[in-house]
This record gives sequence, structure tokens and C-alpha cells, in this order.
Amino acid sequence: MILDRFRIPGRVAVVTGAGRGIGAATAVALAQAGADVAISARTEKQLREVAAEVEAAGRRALVLPADLSEPGAAEALAQRAVAGFGRLDVIVNNVGGALPRAFLDTERRHLENAFQFNVGIAHDLTRAAVPYLLEAGGGAVVNVSSVMGRVSGRGYLAYGTAKAALSHYTRLAARDLAPRIRVNAIAVGSVATSALDIVMTDDGLRTQMEQGTPLRRIGEPEEVATAVLFLASPAGGYLTGKVLEVDGGLDQPNLDLGLPDL
Repeated sequence: MILDRFRIPGRVAVVTGAGRGIGAATAVALAQAGADVAISARTEKQLREVAAEVEAAGRRALVLPADLSEPGAAEALAQRAVAGFGRLDVIVNNVGGALPRAFLDTERRHLENAFQFNVGIAHDLTRAAVPYLLEAGGGAVVNVSSVMGRVSGRGYLAYGTAKAALSHYTRLAARDLAPRIRVNAIAVGSVATSALDIVMTDDGLRTQMEQGTPLRRIGEPEEVATAVLFLASPAGGYLTGKVLEVDGGLDQPNLDLGLPDL
């Protein structure tokens, strides 16, 4: 059965940023496909709620609250996941983000912080996981990037630059880790998560985003989670070094931040 290729029974996955939104949906999707899941985020209460959904799918959840920006935290996450489940097969690097700012308000530290948060943590966790992935026979890494890593829009200098770096990091890491470990990424568009709370509650902003998206709607976290599952499972077994665009067809930003001309 072709659908069996999307199953990952007995596998173990680590998902960062798993307390809500894309990370939470991904953890549940991987569990429904047969994986035990180690979930990490800063807020334990949110993780407990996601863990309940993982367990409702019949799989085990390991709640590992952490601030992955702290030195050594990403490495410790990989170690704790293996200590809890005995193996490691899938890494989903979902932690990321950066606040929009005008060009002249974007200082060097904003670029450095965005790079560390979006690329540095992903590298730390992936690097720490590699020996465990190899020990389990190989594995898959999925990085969550953004459409802003390939399109230009005012106010997204730090965020877009960091996500572009994450996308290319994916290509480079895939070459370094082939053939036993596959590394791919997803470039997401506008998705209905807490990051868009202001947009989702403002009819004008929401309409602007929907009308600026070729599919005329905002995406759902489960739609990204489905793509993660594809890349993490045997269904995506002949893909590595690729960036899958799950963005509703965007080729330019769909929200005007209203920044003035210089």
C-alpha cells in the first residue's frame, strides 16, 4: 500500500518549538504515523497539552522543556531524547522567528540574534543528533524555514536573511550527511499560528493577507505538518537537500507593514 510509505512505526522524533502551532501539529502528526515523540519548548504547560494528544494517538511523549538559546541546551535535548526512548530517527528544527523592523532600526545584534535563533540552534541540535541517527541506521532532519527566505519585503531584513541562511544550510548539510541522513526543509507561508494572532483578529489585515495569497487563504498548521511527515517518512526517501515550499503560492509578501520610505 502506498500509504504505508507515510508510516514511521517504532521511530523516535524530536520536535522543537512543539508547544503550539506548527510544532504541536507536527508532533501529533508524527505520532499518528507511528512515532514516539520528544517535544521541546519553553512552556511546560503547553507541552503537556500536546503530549496528551500524542498519547491519544497511541504513542509515547517525552516532555522536555528547554530554552534552546542557552549554551548546551540543544545538545542536552538530543541526549535526553535518546535516554528516554533509546534511539533517535527524526529531527524537526521548528524553533525560529525574528521581529520585523525598519532597515535603520535593524542593528547588527538583530541580525546576529536572528541567525543564532533560526540557524544556530538548528545546527547545534542536528550536530548533536547525528551520532544517534547513524546508530539507528540513518535518519531524517527537517528544518522549518520561510517564504521570506526567498522573497523580498520591507521590514523582514533579519528574519528573511536568517531563513535564507537556514534554507541554504539545509542544502549544504544534506551533502555533508548523505547518504545515511537526509536533510530537507519546508519554506512556509502565512500559517494560522499564534504569530499571526493580531492578523487573525483583525478583519482588514486578514483580508489583505488572504487576497495577497494566490490560494486566497491562510494556511493551517496541519498542512505544514503533513509536509514534515512526507519528508521524514519513507515517502520522501529519495529527497535530500530540498526546500519544499508550502506557502499558498506566494511569490511576494502578502502583508504590508506600512513602513515609510527613507
